[in-house]
Amino acid sequence: MIDPNDIPDSQLILYADNAYDSHVVRLLLAEKKLPHYLSLLDSERPEDLAELNPYNTLPVLVHRDFSLYEINVIFEYLEDRYHGYKLLPDTPKKRAEHRQLAWRIQNDWIKLGRILLTHADSINEKQAAIARKRLSDTLLTLSPLFAQFSYFMADNYGWCDVLLSPLLYNLGNMEIELPSHLCRALVEYQQRIFERQSFQLSIAKGSGIILP
Repeated sequence: MIDPNDIPDSQLILYADNAYDSHVVRLLLAEKKLPHYLSLLDSERPEDLAELNPYNTLPVLVHRDFSLYEINVIFEYLEDRYHGYKLLPDTPKKRAEHRQLAWRIQNDWIKLGRILLTHADSINEKQAAIARKRLSDTLLTLSPLFAQFSYFMADNYGWCDVLLSPLLYNLGNMEIELPSHLCRALVEYQQRIFERQSFQLSIAKGSGIILP
């Protein structure tokens, strides 16, 4: 773990691994162009991590004298505090609609992804097979949605895209192969989001100061 005395007071510190939630927060910080110190941890959790997060899970975002460890709370904090590069629309109605879409993505798609991204030693193969089929069928059916806008149900890149990007990036790890001729709109969407500089920064390996 990092000695806080070695990091400036105003510096954001992210303790993360290479799992889905950590990838979301790395991408979020990159998209909002927020300099931060990234500490990549392996499967062995430091004992003092529990002082920052009672659940002893990653990611953990530390700022000044407090820590956050749930991705939606982290997003809302950064969105409220740092007004540049906003990831929610301008009007209350549009923001509510975007938050609701984000909730549906997490409840309907990412929940299935979490089952499939479980460590091989712990995965339930029967549950995984059901989740794989449901997620594959859903993405195949809803692929035309991605042709309506440049980003997910919007003209501008937003919180929904941050949530979707790491999920789609891990389709191969989830053993999901979508027929490209039937999912052209989704494939083109993937190309757009994976080519963004923020996404390229989010998949870079290694700890240290990150300057988007």
